Amino acid sequence: MPMSTTTESKAPTAGTAPGGLSLPALLALVIGSMIGGGIFSLPQNIASAAAAGPVIIGWTITGIGMISLAFVYQFLANRKPELDNGIYAYARAGFGSYIGFNSAWGYWLSALIGNVGYLVLLFSTIGKFVPAFEGGNTPIAILCASVLLWLTHLLVIKGVQTAAFVNTVTTIAKIVPLIVFIVICAVGFKYDLFSFDFWGENSDLGSVLAQTKNMMLVTVWVFIGIEGASIYSQRARKRSDVGKATIIGFLAVLAMLVAVNLLSMGIMQRAELAGLGDASMGDVLAAVVGPWGSVFISVGVIISLLGALLAWILLCGETMQVPGSDGTMPAFFGKLNKHHAPANALWVTNGLCQAILILTFFSEDVYLAMATLAAALILLPYLLSAGYALEVTVTGDTYTGAHRKGRVRDLILSIIAVVYGIWLLVAAGLGSLLLSALIYLPGVIVYIWAKREQHAKKLFTWWELLVVAVFAIGAVIAIVRLANGSLSLLG
Repeated sequence: MPMSTTTESKAPTAGTAPGGLSLPALLALVIGSMIGGGIFSLPQNIASAAAAGPVIIGWTITGIGMISLAFVYQFLANRKPELDNGIYAYARAGFGSYIGFNSAWGYWLSALIGNVGYLVLLFSTIGKFVPAFEGGNTPIAILCASVLLWLTHLLVIKGVQTAAFVNTVTTIAKIVPLIVFIVICAVGFKYDLFSFDFWGENSDLGSVLAQTKNMMLVTVWVFIGIEGASIYSQRARKRSDVGKATIIGFLAVLAMLVAVNLLSMGIMQRAELAGLGDASMGDVLAAVVGPWGSVFISVGVIISLLGALLAWILLCGETMQVPGSDGTMPAFFGKLNKHHAPANALWVTNGLCQAILILTFFSEDVYLAMATLAAALILLPYLLSAGYALEVTVTGDTYTGAHRKGRVRDLILSIIAVVYGIWLLVAAGLGSLLLSALIYLPGVIVYIWAKREQHAKKLFTWWELLVVAVFAIGAVIAIVRLANGSLSLLG
């Protein structure tokens, strides 16, 4: 495909990038984007879906699936260093232009919807101290969230390096309350509470399989960001650091997530946890140490969400800029400003965030709805990355000569990642998939726009048209179900 000539500058595509993002900066992007509001709401979110036994099964499946995906991003970063922005580039390299476009499109929409969720949770947390913000979607909360959104926007368009430094600082700050929580709750842990109704047989949560499935989408939400370093691959000082940051960041966050979730179930009964509000970690800690625990965690939530918002606005811009620079997205999105920031992509991203933020005024349970929808939208990009890894290992691409070692291991990891990706689609449920189809479908217009700019003689292959048809059918069904009230967009 011909390269766009509209970008003002472009980062190196392989090897090293002098002055680029260091390993600590990349690691902070991974951890900072993964640790947002999800971990602080995890006790309630998981307890409302499953008892302790199914939770352990679910985390085991998630751990195996996600570590496989993390290794997929690691070995693809090492074996395909010429591919910038992994979440998009791997899908495009493996399955063609339109599928690559959809991977970037879905990831971008997931990220910006998640940003709205972060803003709502942030002001909902502040609402514990300032009643006017209670719920996070009151008029004054939406106004203040809008101001914060655009202040963050101004910081990011001043340059990725500056924003990445600020993100590193906030990432360090947000880890402190998590470690304090884990230590205190480990001391106060009560095994009899943890083991009570271990399989959820005396609850209305359903079978063990149903409980495990119901918690899976929550675990996806808290792991979104695992691909953060691969998205910034073109800005990395050393390409080998991309894979290292992905694995180290994943293992650190996995340990914290499992500890927070399981220790909480030894502090309060599952039914009590399920009845808590947003940022439920604060209420759990307060049950051990008193009211100051809730205040302490709330401060941690605020710092964490500020950092996560910054990290994800960064990721949104980068996700649209790279495909915009190679013609898969319209060239408008590929332009960089004088600070080498993806300014056009950021203006569009945050403009849409603003519109959705205003719409949250008319909704209830906004944070959980945003988290669920964002998680559903990212399932396809994750599956496509795993699918490309499977293609690379099956065909033996790059596994020749001195680089032939590791193929069997990478093949097994790719298979596990693909199976896990399919399992997540099943666990997401029909409603989430229909909403995803409805949101993916308008991307056809943007894709045609990009193809027209490239003067392409053929817009779609026959099987890409089949994908469009699947999106269209799913979108129609979603619209019908939204109209009759059997499906809700914002909760």
